Amino acid sequence: MRTLHTYFIFITFLFAIQSNAQKCISLFNQNDLEGWYAFSPETGKQENAAALFTVQNNQIRLYGKKAGYLMSEKSFHNFILTVEYKWNTDESFVRKGNNKNSGVMYLVPSNTPDVLWPKGIQFQIKEGSTGDFVLLDNTPITVKRKLVAPGKSVVSQRFADAEKPIGEWNTIVIKCKNGKVIQKLNGKLVNKGNQTTLPEGRVLLQYEGYPIDFRKVDVKVL
Repeated sequence: MRTLHTYFIFITFLFAIQSNAQKCISLFNQNDLEGWYAFSPETGKQENAAALFTVQNNQIRLYGKKAGYLMSEKSFHNFILTVEYKWNTDESFVRKGNNKNSGVMYLVPSNTPDVLWPKGIQFQIKEGSTGDFVLLDNTPITVKRKLVAPGKSVVSQRFADAEKPIGEWNTIVIKCKNGKVIQKLNGKLVNKGNQTTLPEGRVLLQYEGYPIDFRKVDVKVL
């Protein structure tokens, strides 16, 4: 009986460890921008992210005349990041330009300065290019066993197109584990590679001038 009891405690302990290791964190609470700060070159860092961007209808809405971004306060190592986005085509929203261009950055080091754009890896969101790696500030990556030479801003093209028509919601899934990076769009593999210089970092939502909405930003810690 004691052996059975000990076994039960051991299994419970293992389950608790596994549950903790794969904890899911919602970076967007659908009510406000708690847990984020905003940045634009004109205004600098804004601890009150609502000074630049807004939450409406349970969505993060990035728009306005100034390019900038939202940066998560938390940093992550070994994770799966899930983001849902769509282009906002409502003409009443102020915009900086008409080019549909944005992105989700990840592995942004906590000690990197706030600039457009900081060090890290970007999942490109852009008409005709969604799913590309954009490697900022000399971030190297190996794709298909070939090193992508680092530089200020280097693109490694997606493997396939998977973006939905304008106005529909898209789902991005990014997995980072022990230097391996996988990018998926709407369930389809669009890019993958290996990098060893960024062990952990923050999440960044880009606004490059065309209104874009986000309604889900979840991180599962592995």
